[in-house]
Amino acid sequence: MIRRLVPSTYRPVLTHRLFRRLILGFAVSCLGDGMSFVAVAWLAIELAPQSGAGLWVGGAVAAYTLPGVLGALLLGSRLRRVPAGRLLIADSVVRGVFLGAVPLAWFAGLLSPSLYVVLLTVSSLLHAWGSAGKYTLLAELLPEERRLAANTLVGALDFAATIAGPALAGVLVTYGSPALVLGLDALTYVFLAVLVVRTRLPESGQVSPVDGAAARGGLALLRSHPELLGLLALTWFFNFLYGPVEVALPLHVTEDLHAPGTLLGLYWMLFGFGAVLGSLTVGALRRLPLWPVTVGIVTAWGLVPVPFGAGAPTAVTVACFTLGGAIYGPFVALSETLMQAKSPPRHLTAMLAARSAVLLTASPLGTALGGPLTTALGPRATLGGSGLATVTVGALACVLLLARRGNRSGIEKRALVSHG
Repeated sequence: MIRRLVPSTYRPVLTHRLFRRLILGFAVSCLGDGMSFVAVAWLAIELAPQSGAGLWVGGAVAAYTLPGVLGALLLGSRLRRVPAGRLLIADSVVRGVFLGAVPLAWFAGLLSPSLYVVLLTVSSLLHAWGSAGKYTLLAELLPEERRLAANTLVGALDFAATIAGPALAGVLVTYGSPALVLGLDALTYVFLAVLVVRTRLPESGQVSPVDGAAARGGLALLRSHPELLGLLALTWFFNFLYGPVEVALPLHVTEDLHAPGTLLGLYWMLFGFGAVLGSLTVGALRRLPLWPVTVGIVTAWGLVPVPFGAGAPTAVTVACFTLGGAIYGPFVALSETLMQAKSPPRHLTAMLAARSAVLLTASPLGTALGGPLTTALGPRATLGGSGLATVTVGALACVLLLARRGNRSGIEKRALVSHG
């Protein structure tokens, strides 16, 4: 009975012994990251002086993600040829050790805001390589026709983690300490490292998880395709303007609403529910106009934080954030599909490598900017401003899309007249 409920696309993947073993480790570590999504900002609020809370929250959230970009750029020559399994183990060990040091320093009374940011920074240095190693390992384990199903299952874990993780963390930070939540996240990475070490993996292939030459060549190719370059710019600004939300939302809960961590967990949990439902709904539709829907998502998401800035009641903002998840969720899949549909097949790999390298910087930079913005403007104004800026980007993209279609229609009409 259960087997019949599983779509036939996923059955061969789920019966693969090594994949089932690895996805257990991925699920556990994703749950840890989902909890840290709340705990990182909350612990920064507890440690920072009230006058500089926005700066420290922005610094902590950025330190949890942005150093991975530096690790990808600075360590490329040394790590490019390391087998995928070893990259995953190395990232998990570094993540586990330095995140685990946070509760130890907290128990000892030594955890200052600056030490906290340093520990988060070091814990993230190899995370881009760990992610690359994870997906390269899946490509080495499975034949090409099963990789899409495997990647979809692993990607779905991230959405699931935004549901369960923040809800669990909201309770733990209210009745315990966010430092302990980070300790639990560290244990999930220790579990993943031990699981990978104890798994007999096949001999690593020659595919590099981060191909610098491909990324450089892909950038040149993107410049020669204005439509794809425009998609990259739209996605970058969308992710960049989303970054301040991750800083301003926890400060809105504590400073504006004077509410406990359970409310922050509720915001992100319902966002995750909305994202799962939105993704599944859009994924079930056929013949979507990809460009209009993608631009529409950017514009519609921009409207979601506006009620925060207007001082709307908490029930209204919770409902808006749930709707925002449903709007935001399908964006990644749609933009990836649009990239695949518009890229020349022989250049697709290089273009995707370039796209990934560029987008790695967007959200962390937006998060880092969120700190000083929240300090200067306050959480409500930062949330509302982020939304209005996103609406502006979406509206500009809409104007450019309509102008491009008008030009294309004019060219086609002139061609018909000349042939007539």
